[in-house]
Amino acid sequence: MSWWETVRSGLAAIRSHRLRSSLTVLGIVIGISSVILTVGLGQGAQKEVKDQIDALGSNLLIVSPGSTTSSSGVRGGFGSASTLTIADAAALADADAAPDVAAVAPVSTASVSLVNGATNWTTSLAGTTTAWLDVRSRELSAGRFFTTDEAATGAAVAVIGADTATELFGRQSPVGQQVSVNGTRVTIIGVLSSSGASSSGASEDDVAVVPVGTASRLTGSTSSAVSTIYVEAASETTLAAAYQEVQALLATRHGVTTADADFSIATQDSLVETANSTNRTFTVLLAGVAGISLLVGGIGVMNIMLVSVTERIREIGLRKALGAAPRVIRRQFLVEASLLGLTGGVVGVVIGIAGAQVLPHFIDQAVSVSLLATTAALATSLAMGVGFGVYPASRAARLTPIDALRSE
Repeated sequence: MSWWETVRSGLAAIRSHRLRSSLTVLGIVIGISSVILTVGLGQGAQKEVKDQIDALGSNLLIVSPGSTTSSSGVRGGFGSASTLTIADAAALADADAAPDVAAVAPVSTASVSLVNGATNWTTSLAGTTTAWLDVRSRELSAGRFFTTDEAATGAAVAVIGADTATELFGRQSPVGQQVSVNGTRVTIIGVLSSSGASSSGASEDDVAVVPVGTASRLTGSTSSAVSTIYVEAASETTLAAAYQEVQALLATRHGVTTADADFSIATQDSLVETANSTNRTFTVLLAGVAGISLLVGGIGVMNIMLVSVTERIREIGLRKALGAAPRVIRRQFLVEASLLGLTGGVVGVVIGIAGAQVLPHFIDQAVSVSLLATTAALATSLAMGVGFGVYPASRAARLTPIDALRSE
């Protein structure tokens, strides 16, 4: 029997038991589609994180209070202690003390409610300086940013994010309108362009940016502590030098050594690595769950092939009596198992790709399907069909014509 005849015979055997064959490959279909979606979610998340961090600029340093060190020795943690102050930011902006630092934008954050008539919306209030817009590489879709004079006098003005504007004003233009914050009337002077989520997952579009003095007045805070200091290096090539200057200057000001620093400095690379490490962990866990489904599907293929061997003992005995070699019998059952595995793989890939197009509309998360993952999924399904078909095929090949006919 030629290979083509073997394939035709395998297809005929599968078609003769359509329902049984469909249920057999169901586990493989679920496993393959799950793997496609899981890997796609992981790759999509990594791409989004990289795009978001790239948008920050390759010459950006993020200084946070507190200090944590990863197992790889990268200082990238975000502490909760208020160890950074406005004075620290001013010192970093001194060209004599940190010549490789181009700009500094301290940020103090608090949660406040903005009230527009009957609409009440809770958002993040960010008190900062005029340098924030350029240092964070943000743009305005309407209006303007606050001026140096407004920052110096603590003017009651705010620039809000795209989501905040939609929640408070709908389709109306927010520019020139006022909102109430803890009883103080604040004028909206600008709207930020949409930016999406940050690397930590927080929305960058649900925010109200005000001068530092204004933030203190609105929240009733007398503290000079800030939650983050964004530092822009003079260029990408001077990023390492700026890092060392910021680290040394803050350590000196705080009276600590760099090894015991009460602050942490994150670069673009460390942010990407931290985010990708987390994504990889979840991807592996989810892929492991999908792998269990594949294993169950493979066992299902083996069980059905064993049933098929039992049902076709008479056929095997007659073919052997007519001179069919064991390798021909083995090949026939291996081809049938391979076709079952490959069929499940193809259907699973189709469902996975379709799911990758639909899923982002429900979870607001990009799903990136790669050619490598798709090819690997198909190869895996075929390998599982072959692997789990070896024992049934070998069992069929070992049957002797006398034993086969006697069992009937």
